[in-house]
Amino acid sequence: MIVSPLWRGKSYAVLGLARSGAATVRALLAGGAAVTAWDSDAAKREALSSPSPRLRGEGRGEGESAAGGTFGIPGQPLSPTLSPEGEREILTFADPESLDLSGFDALVVSPGVPLNRHPVAAKARAAGVPIIGDIELFAQARPALPPHKVVGVTGTNGKSTTVSLIDHILQTAGVPSRLGGNIGLPILEQEPLPDGGVYVLELSSYQIDLTQTLDCDVAVLLNITPDHLDRYDGFDAYAASKARLFAMQSATHAAIIGIGDTPSAQIARSLSARAEHLTKIAPGVCMDQSRWPSLQGPHNAQNALAAIAVAQALGVPEAVIDAALQSFVGLAHRMERVRVLRGVTYVNDSKATNPESTAPALAAFGRIHWILGGKAKADDLDACAPQFGHVVRAYTIGQSGPRFAEILQGTVPVEQSGDLATAVAAAARNAQPGDTVLLSPACASFDQFRDFEDRGEQFRRLVEALA
Repeated sequence: MIVSPLWRGKSYAVLGLARSGAATVRALLAGGAAVTAWDSDAAKREALSSPSPRLRGEGRGEGESAAGGTFGIPGQPLSPTLSPEGEREILTFADPESLDLSGFDALVVSPGVPLNRHPVAAKARAAGVPIIGDIELFAQARPALPPHKVVGVTGTNGKSTTVSLIDHILQTAGVPSRLGGNIGLPILEQEPLPDGGVYVLELSSYQIDLTQTLDCDVAVLLNITPDHLDRYDGFDAYAASKARLFAMQSATHAAIIGIGDTPSAQIARSLSARAEHLTKIAPGVCMDQSRWPSLQGPHNAQNALAAIAVAQALGVPEAVIDAALQSFVGLAHRMERVRVLRGVTYVNDSKATNPESTAPALAAFGRIHWILGGKAKADDLDACAPQFGHVVRAYTIGQSGPRFAEILQGTVPVEQSGDLATAVAAAARNAQPGDTVLLSPACASFDQFRDFEDRGEQFRRLVEALA
């Protein structure tokens, strides 16, 4: 676990107790802080209600804990449990909206908390209390860690593949490395790296919004396309959030930026004074990807170029980089080859939740049976239109199915399948040897599935069940 001596004796309110929030609570307590935590989901509160740390109750009857057990008199801790430093750990459960926040050193919120409309954000600002996230706490902990470097990767699309590839290159080179951040691995719960290690962080715009002092040794921006606009005052504000990763950076540290879209190119131009410390990745660079089985398509060419630039900035030998690109196996739900059956390749790209992230997948294959649809983030498929010539037939599912079928009608053959099982069965009947059945929905999953992982897993099971 990563902790900072700066937290000792301080008081923090933590809102949101999913993976990163729960890890934040545990790290702050281990660092000697007092923590008041809250999540509207009682199950998440209960998950933290273990014998150590001890709990104090707020707003509950005597003898009632978040876990439904007993702890004694409300507001009083159980018999002391000591931290490794000999200090008492105290965890209180209370909704920060009901508290006077002026007594806290910071409000730590999970990235999923919408700062633009959640009332606790305005309350914290009015009280002069900093609003931060777990990445900022990691930045505060860095001086106490063994000498290391940090790579931060942001962008609308391709982040997870790129950080995983960077981590794989470093591991291949024998460099101690640790993945964390938006990829689903809370950085504070990771074990500290030894001297010379590299922390590789996937950073969403939400995480960057909650960070003030993270000085990445290498900062990467892959691309910026419209997404998450419900959290920002327009597209320019979303792009500005991404740009803050470089504003926090020392001017002599490496900046790597894909310039395939106008906002990213503008950010690169604003950093032109960095000269040799700035690397620009132009779109459409011709590369031989035939030796990289898990890095197909133009989008993965860009991801690979970014990872190569990072590895070069960190001094990894070219021969090691080449070997790692060949051995990289890719990530589930991201252009994942599930099966080849009777000459037909089935590909799970469930992570493609907007048209911009689906377009590169359509460009990666010649003859595609395209399964798309779900909870749409956009009312059009304009980003995908240049690749419609690769689509043999489309199969629409979910809430957006009728609308997307209407858009595609007259351009490519289309069936309104309605659900994933019907679409997979139809695509399997129609596909010929050499074709690809591609789940790349261009939509969020929440109309029919728990999340994009659930959607991808159901696709995998359906494909594996084909006779």
